[in-house]
Amino acid sequence: MVLRSFEGTEPTVHDSAYVDDQAVVIGDVTLEAEASVWPNVTLRGDHGPIVLREGANVQDNAVCHEGTTIGPYATVGHTAIVHAATVEERAMVGMGAVVLDDATVGERALVGAGSVVTEGTDVPPETLVAGSPAEVIKEVPDSPWAAAGDRYVELSRRYTESGERLD
Repeated sequence: MVLRSFEGTEPTVHDSAYVDDQAVVIGDVTLEAEASVWPNVTLRGDHGPIVLREGANVQDNAVCHEGTTIGPYATVGHTAIVHAATVEERAMVGMGAVVLDDATVGERALVGAGSVVTEGTDVPPETLVAGSPAEVIKEVPDSPWAAAGDRYVELSRRYTESGERLD
């Protein structure tokens, strides 16, 4: 993993957080307990803080930049981008989706794969949004995806216990 300071500000990583060896974490970034950062993720806190709350996970090849908060047990899927936005508790940003400045993805909401949540958009809690720009498709009051954060906490524990570099 690359942990790098920026202009004197260093990342803060809780002892129980998992950061893959191929991840890049720069500057004003806070990883709370059991948060996980997967291969080739970039968290670049050079123009505002990035916070991954307890149990949050950012998956392979995703990018978070300036002023981003990922809520407790929320998921940012593979290759997604979250830029200066908030993803609330147990919400999920699908693979390849983009969430832009000042947007909020509500608690337990789902952003469909490949969708674009435009600047300043508030995605209502417990809804599925999709498209470009993303629009509400339906309500999802009991989505099984709300438990994805729990699964990634368990997976990160398995990686911590069994992962062994072979190079």
